[in-house]
Amino acid sequence: MRTATVFNIQKFSLNDGPGIRTVVFLKGCPLRCAWCSNPESQLRAPQLEWKESACVGCGTCLAAAPEAPACVRAGKRHVDVRALRGDTDAARAAVAACPAHALTLTGETKTVEEVLAVCLQDQPFYEDSGGGVTLSGGEALAWPAFCEELLACLRAEGIDTCIETEAHVAPEVFQRLAPQFDHLLVDLKHVDAAKLRAHAGARADLMLGNLSWALAHHPDVLPRTPVIPGFNDGLDEARAMARWLRAHGGTRVQLLPFHNFGESKYDLLDRAYALQGLKNLRAEDLRDYQQAYLDEGIEAFF
Repeated sequence: MRTATVFNIQKFSLNDGPGIRTVVFLKGCPLRCAWCSNPESQLRAPQLEWKESACVGCGTCLAAAPEAPACVRAGKRHVDVRALRGDTDAARAAVAACPAHALTLTGETKTVEEVLAVCLQDQPFYEDSGGGVTLSGGEALAWPAFCEELLACLRAEGIDTCIETEAHVAPEVFQRLAPQFDHLLVDLKHVDAAKLRAHAGARADLMLGNLSWALAHHPDVLPRTPVIPGFNDGLDEARAMARWLRAHGGTRVQLLPFHNFGESKYDLLDRAYALQGLKNLRAEDLRDYQQAYLDEGIEAFF
């Protein structure tokens, strides 16, 4: 069976498609959004994480993996989680040796059969609530063969399927896989190509082209816009996205106010958080933004 790197399987989710859902998070993403709340999802391979508050600086991890590069943070010497690949024997040895459990691995190679077994555990909840399984990430479509095999298994069990996607994949991949899902939750981050490139490393032609195709060919597509200060939170930008949606057959959009809940994850990966200090947005902060969509004939909701 096909395999993929899975970094979380979240049960009883109520915000990732209709009903009660199991969300399968796959590692690997072609984008580098400054506001990413799951930085551990960006690389395809498993990664090491280091928790400063748990580490006692004993150096046991370095003794267990002597070939691993070392670093010092907060006066504590330990393996360098940025330099040591998480899918190596050295990484696994360092994690196993840590007496304080300050080192962990995020991401595990799983087969379709293994993921399916977890999803089937909650099948009665899907049936009672109109729920099912949602593939997320990272970017789940970065694993097309794995997705196709898992989707075939889920369909055989009569389970409803959904994907949360940025649609930043080759059109032929998107057009082959998108019809295999019952629901599509597709990001509409911006319609300005320069801003998408500068803030997310994204190609507008891929993202917008795939979303346009989905709106024209799929029966259940929900565009979703993460509203990010300094990136796309202006009223003119809201109007531009609303007009783009209307021109491509869209009628609604879900607004996702910025939050910094993933900030602590950057510390675990020894990475800087680009939006440090920005305050979370609330729905009430975006009433004028929402109204800009409504004025253009697009249903906007939180």
